Amino acid sequence: MKILVAEDEQYIRAGLVEILMVEGYQVIEAADGESAWAQFNQESPDCVCLDIMMPKMNGYDVCRKIRRVNEFVPVIFITAKSEEVDKVLGLELGADDYIVKPFGIKEVVARIRAATRRHFLQSKPTTEMFHMGAWVVNVGELKATQETLSVDLSLRDLKILTLLHEKRGQVVSRDEMFDTCWGRSYLPNSRTLDQHVSKLRKRLERDPKNPDIIRTVHGAGYRFE
Repeated sequence: MKILVAEDEQYIRAGLVEILMVEGYQVIEAADGESAWAQFNQESPDCVCLDIMMPKMNGYDVCRKIRRVNEFVPVIFITAKSEEVDKVLGLELGADDYIVKPFGIKEVVARIRAATRRHFLQSKPTTEMFHMGAWVVNVGELKATQETLSVDLSLRDLKILTLLHEKRGQVVSRDEMFDTCWGRSYLPNSRTLDQHVSKLRKRLERDPKNPDIIRTVHGAGYRFE
């Protein structure tokens, strides 16, 4: 799933790009409004994050243009403009959400997940599910459920679980997991994979130190029995 991030402040844009890439999104960058509009037309992203005060074309105008050609793609304003009138204008233009700077990483991730999940369900409706231990993984809803428990999954979480499920009983090498779940252009970093698997285990395993679902095969990779 592709997300367009349009933000003229380099460090904020870089931070957003890093956050979203960790979540498993493919990220397209734009440093001004005209570039954002051009990238939207060229790349057809699945979600758009717009700063309002940008050079060449402001975020409101970019949103207007987007809504003339696409009524459904999620648009989220991320801006320092916190007045109620600004929020109302953004929502009236067709934005799905409005995040005010400074923002927390968890807040941004949660709101983008919610917006992209709605779009994912609308554009690619599916009832596909599969079991991993006591969990039922619902592909369309990006969730794992177990009795009364429910865990939201990122796109990368879903890719990892799907790969392990499809290769059930087989060892999935670290290289294969990187290629499938991060992409062939990603430069492998063992800590990246280990940290992501560790976080996923904490949410799904009864005992993360002795996992039943995502098992480590030392020197080889991971396996789901």
